[in-house]
Amino acid sequence: SADMRKQNISQGVNCLAYDEAIMAQQDRIQQEIATTNPLVSDRQDLSVLQGEYAAEDAIYQLKIKDLHKKYSHIRKTRPDGNCFYRAFGFAHLESLLDDSKELQRFKAVAAKSKLDLVNQGFTEFTIEDFHNTFMDLIELCEKQQSLGELLSSFNDQSVSDYIVVYLRLLTSGYLQREHVFFQHFIEGGRSVKEFCQQEVEPMSKESDHIHIIALAQALNVSILVEYMDRGEGGTVNNHVFPEGSEPRIFLLYRPGHYDILYK
Repeated sequence: SADMRKQNISQGVNCLAYDEAIMAQQDRIQQEIATTNPLVSDRQDLSVLQGEYAAEDAIYQLKIKDLHKKYSHIRKTRPDGNCFYRAFGFAHLESLLDDSKELQRFKAVAAKSKLDLVNQGFTEFTIEDFHNTFMDLIELCEKQQSLGELLSSFNDQSVSDYIVVYLRLLTSGYLQREHVFFQHFIEGGRSVKEFCQQEVEPMSKESDHIHIIALAQALNVSILVEYMDRGEGGTVNNHVFPEGSEPRIFLLYRPGHYDILYK
């Protein structure tokens, strides 16, 4: 179906009489992003951030200094619109490698989650492979495998994307189950279901507060997001999802992108 998608996209584009050369150039740019950015990087010293902004970029340099007070390392994810789910999935599974109690709790929630989706009207055979891949990775962590195996699974595009799809489905399922609550946050007169079909389930759609709240609650995992933007003041504001919980996972948000932070 990826080929079908490509075909549909290219047919749409050809209708606009796009020139082949432009298409080829766009493909090259996409390829370049893909090959230069692993889906999930190794853990890097937080100081790599300094080099990403000009020395005279006072706002960002101050904010990076502020981050340094709390965090020592960063792990980057590819900027492909799926980065929130990939960062969350990797960071949480990584944390399970040395927390068997949380692993057992999480495994039970994950195992039951497929049935919840089926009961909500998702088609079992459509979601089965995604769920199986998700369970396989949790079991990989359970076998006390090395971090290296988890990292290479997340850098295998097909495995990694299956995890992203399943996390998107869980987010969609939770939003729809709690549609009465979430309806207030959806703009443009769309129903929660329409929002899920347009902004949650399709790959490469970026994530916002509403997605993070839903996934954190669906899996009962607390997420802290540090927001680094052009806002005034030299400090980075953070937000914990769900509010008041004790965060297990730390993410850095820069406009349009999420990476993983480590204390």
